[in-house]
Amino acid sequence: MNERISALREQFEKRLAAIQSLQELEEIRVSFLGKKGLVTEALKGMGALSDEMKRTLGKETNELKSMITVALGEKLEAIRQLEEQRQIDQMPDFDVSLPPAVEAGSYHPITLVQRQCEQVFRSMGFTVEDYSEVVTDWECFESLNIPKFHPARDMQDTYYLENGQLLKTQTSAAQNAIYLKYRDALVKDGVPIKAIFPGRCFRNEATDACHENTFFQMEGVMVDRNISISNLIYFMKTMLSEVFRKDIRVRLRPGFFPFVEPGFELDISCLICGGSGCASCKHSGWLELCPCGMIHPEVLRMGGIDPEEYTGFAFGLGLTRLAMMKYGVADIRDLNSGSLVRLSQFVDDVQV
Repeated sequence: MNERISALREQFEKRLAAIQSLQELEEIRVSFLGKKGLVTEALKGMGALSDEMKRTLGKETNELKSMITVALGEKLEAIRQLEEQRQIDQMPDFDVSLPPAVEAGSYHPITLVQRQCEQVFRSMGFTVEDYSEVVTDWECFESLNIPKFHPARDMQDTYYLENGQLLKTQTSAAQNAIYLKYRDALVKDGVPIKAIFPGRCFRNEATDACHENTFFQMEGVMVDRNISISNLIYFMKTMLSEVFRKDIRVRLRPGFFPFVEPGFELDISCLICGGSGCASCKHSGWLELCPCGMIHPEVLRMGGIDPEEYTGFAFGLGLTRLAMMKYGVADIRDLNSGSLVRLSQFVDDVQV
């Protein structure tokens, strides 16, 4: 191995071992993989090398980049787990009992829909994962093939925090951590990655009857050998049919999302007019429900998975929109209003 590349590897491993915070993790990522980072600097002077030396140096540099990317992802997950444990250890003792005369409440409609979806996907072999609402730029964007200054970021008006982190704009922010968590079982034991991860998301939206700055999504991924779009359609159609208690017609339209290729918008036949066309579906007979597609090779690669061997699909289901359709909620703001008059009317036979 080139001495300079070898020295960079040793330097990275030494600095990585000393990292204690997310801020330090971001600093080392920029230091090594940034536009003016150490890995880029290592390639300077290649013009004076022979063709064989250029090929060798290029290969070793790419291997170093891949190693750094995977190691940073693993360190990120380790720091997050330590932080969660620290918060748990610092929680004070408190009395969880309630007075016996308190009237029992009811579950929120989004909770009902989420738990029903979880039941359906568990029955198909998916695990249900939880993830933080405060994430890094790497998790929410860069690990999903959305680098800084990419136009796709304009679609998500993001809440940034003073420490450089942000309120996640999409449940896709958990994808990289999921791949890193289950890749060994996939590669070594041949166990497919099948996971859903519901959660609350935030965007700086102007609120109205169909837009909110706080909403719920459910991300789902499946990775294995020979996964195709047919698998995606099957799982989505099965889930929707269970939620709505009847067979649901679906269709796929081309759509652009940086972390899938090809990407689609999945529509369902309008449940209000039966597909004949009405004001709710803009007289098209179809309602847009979730973006989806085949996971982009670069996203798999950043999760430590070889895209030459494995493929997968991903989808992002809007739980808030699903609840509105299922229960006939006309104004999305009712769901976050805290109005007991509006919210206590929802009942469901889902086991919670």
